[in-house]
Amino acid sequence: MNGGVLPAALLCAALGLGLASAERRTELPRFAVLAVTACATALAPIPVTWSHAVFLGCWTSIMASAAIVHEPRALKDNAALALTLNAAVWTGAVMALAPSKVDLLEALPLALCAWPAAWARRRGQAIVLKVLASWLMAVAMLGATLQLLPVTPGDLPDHME
Repeated sequence: MNGGVLPAALLCAALGLGLASAERRTELPRFAVLAVTACATALAPIPVTWSHAVFLGCWTSIMASAAIVHEPRALKDNAALALTLNAAVWTGAVMALAPSKVDLLEALPLALCAWPAAWARRRGQAIVLKVLASWLMAVAMLGATLQLLPVTPGDLPDHME
């Protein structure tokens, strides 16, 4: 589950669901901050030896971003900006470890799910968002748990070469 665009895409989707409950004044600047920060971090030289910590941070951020959906009050602008910066840094860090940085262009648009999610929240359909967020949290917990387990046969291509 590590590598490629999947963890970054799930983080952007979780961020979008979390930002659906944010105050509506500064949506476009938040997405600009996400794109610029993620691109800058993706171009940073992150050592491969940090990969376990980077992916653990990514999975933890998915859980935190998705958990915001369960908060009944609106997310304040400062908290939404902090959530966006957190997701941007971890998304960029995951993509810095990926072989292709272009995959970032596949992950970032998933944060735009904040608009249909906010529409669903305003229409009283927050249960749909809570189900999606719970699914994302479950996947992230699985991904984070796999980071902490020892390598088992078949988990890595160690004996096939």
